[in-house]
Amino acid sequence: MSGPRPVVLSGPSGAGKSTLLKRLMKEHEGVFGFSVSHTTRNPRPGEEDGKDYHFTTKEAMQEGIDKGDFIENAEFSGNMYGTSKAAIEDVQAQNLICILDVDIQGVKRIKETDLNPIYISIQPPSMEILETRLRDRQTETEESLQKRLEAARIDMELSKEPGVFDVVIINDDLERAYEELKEILNEEIQKVQEAKS
Repeated sequence: MSGPRPVVLSGPSGAGKSTLLKRLMKEHEGVFGFSVSHTTRNPRPGEEDGKDYHFTTKEAMQEGIDKGDFIENAEFSGNMYGTSKAAIEDVQAQNLICILDVDIQGVKRIKETDLNPIYISIQPPSMEILETRLRDRQTETEESLQKRLEAARIDMELSKEPGVFDVVIINDDLERAYEELKEILNEEIQKVQEAKS
């Protein structure tokens, strides 16, 4: 029996991915593992190296990319982000469902690999609602907010392309979105639970 399939979770900032993920991981403790991404941005208050991100330098990260150590990588607002093969293998070695939280560029890159994940897109009900959610966070400058909204517009368009995602969940009702997410992952969750028992 091979381990559970990894899950690629994508969607614009503010669509509710983190909220849904936290809940999933809390309800199914010891089932999911995060592949910890690498980034060249500075840690935000409270973020831990190796837990939230592997914080690194542009030089080190570029070297890893050139060597083929990354399954996907992207640049956003002048910082590099990426998922290393080692980070995914660490999670799979523990027989956990590996969750990759990536942008639409990352999704396209992963499609070129042999990873075979379940592709899930979490989308906001509308651009207006997304903008309100992002503004309510009060963590962005107007310029970076506009960048995020532009990225979200592209993301929402691309998520409609047939064959990009196995499923698109519109997060207009958190309960319903959560139930939908759980249903999709049920089979993989059971694999992990059976392997443990």
